[in-house]
Amino acid sequence: MNRLSRFLAMAGISLLAVQSNAAPASKAGAWATDFSIDPAHLTSVGRNPYFVLEPGHYRILRGGEEEITMTVLDETRIVAGVETRVIEEREMVNGQLAEISRNFFAINKLNQDVLYFGEEVDMYKDGKVVSHDGSWVAGVNDAKAGLIMPGKPRKGFRHYQEQAPGVAMDRAEILSTTEKVQTDAGTYEKCLKVVETSPMIRGAEYKYFAPGIGLIKYEKLLLVKQGMKVASQ
Repeated sequence: MNRLSRFLAMAGISLLAVQSNAAPASKAGAWATDFSIDPAHLTSVGRNPYFVLEPGHYRILRGGEEEITMTVLDETRIVAGVETRVIEEREMVNGQLAEISRNFFAINKLNQDVLYFGEEVDMYKDGKVVSHDGSWVAGVNDAKAGLIMPGKPRKGFRHYQEQAPGVAMDRAEILSTTEKVQTDAGTYEKCLKVVETSPMIRGAEYKYFAPGIGLIKYEKLLLVKQGMKVASQ
């Protein structure tokens, strides 16, 4: 779920309530919606050039008073008959816990496409869970897996990341594969530039992904640290 969707959820505004004011359909080309979810071809561990599904891999992005830590857990979950890997996102705002989400992914062994099978969301206020808005899992309430990162990204490719009607319908278009991005953790070349939108709400968000690392820039958030956590003995 992108930041626009999260803002509406935190404000208690239903995505369905704003759907009538959603951005008009783009005329640039069709959005890919059908992706192979054959369990025989999917695995819960691996990587493609811009997305890592290896337990222990983590990234910390920071901007202003906000910080997000993304960690690939040594944990799996069966979703829609597929073994998926759990990635935890932990968001802090002004030093206070704002959200924890557990996201479910699997990678196609044939083409390295990374599919997104849903997320469990806990939103916090004053240290207590106040909402699960934005939660969805493939196979429930007509939701189905989306494509979070193609194995061979190309400029102009457009695809749905989330396909949960009435909850989350985020989609992405690859604008560039040759970006140079400077962060506190270093300068990265040959980065993807992606714009995320939704047919349910107006607005757009821009993300940048570095080879071998993944997301390194998200609006005002920039990578400050990344690597592999050493398992405790």
